[in-house]
Amino acid sequence: QNPPPRLQNDSWGKQYSHALFKAMSHMLCIGYGQQAPEGMTDVWLTMLSMIVGATCYAMFIGHATALIQSLDSSRRQYQEKYKQVEQYMSFHKLPGDTRQRIHEYYEHRYQGKMFDEENILGELSEPLKEEIINFNCRNLVANMPLFANADPNFVTAMLTKLRFEVFQPGDFIIREGTVGKKMYFIQHGVVSILTKGNKETKLSDGSYFGEICLLTRGRRTASVRADTYCRLYSLAVDNFNEVLEEYPMMSRAFETVAMDRLDRIGEE
Repeated sequence: QNPPPRLQNDSWGKQYSHALFKAMSHMLCIGYGQQAPEGMTDVWLTMLSMIVGATCYAMFIGHATALIQSLDSSRRQYQEKYKQVEQYMSFHKLPGDTRQRIHEYYEHRYQGKMFDEENILGELSEPLKEEIINFNCRNLVANMPLFANADPNFVTAMLTKLRFEVFQPGDFIIREGTVGKKMYFIQHGVVSILTKGNKETKLSDGSYFGEICLLTRGRRTASVRADTYCRLYSLAVDNFNEVLEEYPMMSRAFETVAMDRLDRIGEE
């Protein structure tokens, strides 16, 4: 189509600028330039360019959205998960203080990002999995005398069976008289061991507790309460026995600490 009469004598730059403006107006579906299409040919070309432009625009928006979401997929996954939690709390009409504790738990447990860690580690080879677990638990190993002088193979065997858990201040991690199925290693935090004599014993980073019940196969002899936000690693009784069968020398180390604690409880 020839340019409008007023542009026929203008420079090529002005003519191409006008043509580009009109083409973009068609393809971005925001109009059809300064002039409405006149003939049927203009009408059909305008509709075709608008369809092509709308398709390209939709593809651009779709790719841009996917790119933005992929930049921090773990945070998006956390937000989607927490929205479900909020809807769950609203559906059951949970009280405000309970909702606040749940919110704080999610903040401390996941810190705004959520990963399917078990699936990720399950896809890796055993050497890579062990390397990652040893790196993640390096502070626990460094602070815990039990691991400091132990066989590295024992440490690795133990770490691969640990499960990360978070407890809030005031939570009872262990209740006296219950059947024990786990022991715990403290990565960070302070707990109180509460005995029948109402005497409190504090344990902090690098300590462990709950092994007495696993060794004696009895019931819990004391309660354990979290005094601060506690980041712990738990070890199930089956895994505990499995590891100690392979390393009987370490079994004696656990038994020594357990007997000392039982003696203290008996004295109170």
